Amino acid sequence: MKNGIYLITKNQDLFNDQSDIINCSITDCCNYLSKSNYIAVDTETEGFDFSCKRLLMLQIGDESIQFVIDFRTLSQSEIAELKVLLEDESIVKLLHNAKFDYKFIKYYMGIELNNIHDTYLCEKIINCGKEDYGYGLAKLVKRYLNIELDKSVRNRFVSTSSSPFTIDQIVYGANDVKYLHHIYQEQLKSIETLKLKNVASLENNVVVVFAEIEYNGLHIDREAWGKLNLKNKQDTIQYEKDLDKLLLSFPEYSKYKAFKQYDLFLPEEEIKDSQLNWGSPSQVLKLFRTIVPDLENVNGKKIAVHKNKHPLISSYIKYKEKSKLSSAFGDNFNNFISCDNMVRTDFSQILDTGRVSSSNPNMQQIPSTNEYRNCFTCEDGWVFVSSDYSSQELNVIAHGSKDPVFLKALELNQDLHSVCAELVFADVWHKAAEPDCAFVKANQKCECKEHKRLRTHVKTINFGLAYGMGPKKLSETINSSLSEAKDLINKYFKAFPKIKIFLDSLGEQGKRTGMIRTFPPFNRLRWFDNWTPKMYNDKDSFMELGSIERASKNTPIQGSSADMTKLALFYIYKVIKENNYPVKIVMTVHDQIDTICPEEFSQEWKEIMTEKMNLAAKVIIPSGLLKAETTITKKWSK
Repeated sequence: MKNGIYLITKNQDLFNDQSDIINCSITDCCNYLSKSNYIAVDTETEGFDFSCKRLLMLQIGDESIQFVIDFRTLSQSEIAELKVLLEDESIVKLLHNAKFDYKFIKYYMGIELNNIHDTYLCEKIINCGKEDYGYGLAKLVKRYLNIELDKSVRNRFVSTSSSPFTIDQIVYGANDVKYLHHIYQEQLKSIETLKLKNVASLENNVVVVFAEIEYNGLHIDREAWGKLNLKNKQDTIQYEKDLDKLLLSFPEYSKYKAFKQYDLFLPEEEIKDSQLNWGSPSQVLKLFRTIVPDLENVNGKKIAVHKNKHPLISSYIKYKEKSKLSSAFGDNFNNFISCDNMVRTDFSQILDTGRVSSSNPNMQQIPSTNEYRNCFTCEDGWVFVSSDYSSQELNVIAHGSKDPVFLKALELNQDLHSVCAELVFADVWHKAAEPDCAFVKANQKCECKEHKRLRTHVKTINFGLAYGMGPKKLSETINSSLSEAKDLINKYFKAFPKIKIFLDSLGEQGKRTGMIRTFPPFNRLRWFDNWTPKMYNDKDSFMELGSIERASKNTPIQGSSADMTKLALFYIYKVIKENNYPVKIVMTVHDQIDTICPEEFSQEWKEIMTEKMNLAAKVIIPSGLLKAETTITKKWSK
């Protein structure tokens, strides 16, 4: 076959006067590409939701020949030919943002892509941390080949989704696969040079799993969600009324008393006692500046540190929390329910640390309380089997620092936060023990009132270590003075010098080199985009170096935890696929993975899933101290 663009369609009109575009069959296409080591793949669709938007065009090919297939005219026998080609595990499939195309191809063609190299993900791996770098296909084509891609044609597919493709649409589709091979070869060189083969393999393997999670979705009980939404609305109104009463209980705020003019169309419960609009940040800020004159704004982080300065502030914070639930997970949430009554989030697979985020909706921020999670259900006869790591990030810190106290507490299954609190607070901790203290008896979590407070302080530091927490953030979190927070951190590191050495070495490495990596074997790389060699000894770069230092302490902990969870996702997907188990992966939130399966298979699957989770943990923490806990529930649960 000669080089060029080949169109596969039942519409023959395009070939009368357009000699540059060649007509061929699916068989011709498959015969040519079956001899290839890699195939570039792309799609054009009516929209983003595969459950109700059509697949219009499929493009496959290499740098020499591109096949543009009018999917609307494809027969089942032709799809079967493509299935053999695209599911051939010996052929690398090159895609840009693979999980989008994967879902449409699976839904409309019954084809599950494998052996993927995602040029979008690999570019993010190579340049992780570089701001405003650009990871769209047009950016990569310009970067690697100095060719400008006109992406404006993309919008015309929606308006002409039932019409014959135009020449510019066909060329546009062909170009979306034409250059992937060159990008692929260049990315392989960078991946090799930067020693990123393991993490690139991980991300390319697990992109299929994230695509499957988005494909499967979570079924939502609309009635239960609606009741919860209504309750939140009512609670928010009540919180406002309580705030009004509290406000007017202080004589100095009597000027806010409302002149009540009843509206026949306004429900009585919504008639306010005060003139203050609690939903207006500017009005609330003006009020609270009479309490805290230098208050910058009433956002969560800024206002939280002042919560104990006045009852109005602490009550307002509670109101805002309830109001946020009502708005974020209220009526607007219906916009995220797909045509088939499923909720499907959109994963961003690689943040700067390597962690995952999601949007539309953000399932990572669905409240972990079961009143919310229980609104997500599965079909009759099926159950959720969910597994998560117990104290994953603390185990990563213990592994990295080799701290003997952390390691011993984890090995003996003791309550780590209490063990740490005992060392930090010493006599204060010992004197606070109440009769029958579970910690005194067996180093387990106890119910002693003062132990709870001290344990919470140390727990904040333990988890804060994974986020580069400093004295200022600690003081805001535990509501202490800055000097008290500094003193507490000093006591902590005096009790755990190896953790301080470990974290300081990470911070120093980032400041000295402008980069940091996660733990072996993945060695994920994060660049610090604003770093320059001269910055290390430059006093004027103090603020920027401080930011780099915090991120350098944080990234290996969070990133290694993310690497572990992604590996567990792949192991779980692989064992399901290889054994044709009746299991679907439906969600992952941080260190938790959620699956559904028939109830009669759930006990067997629970054991298999736990084994795969533990196997993934051992890849990063060979000691085997980190274990997964797996539960079976009727509804999605924490």
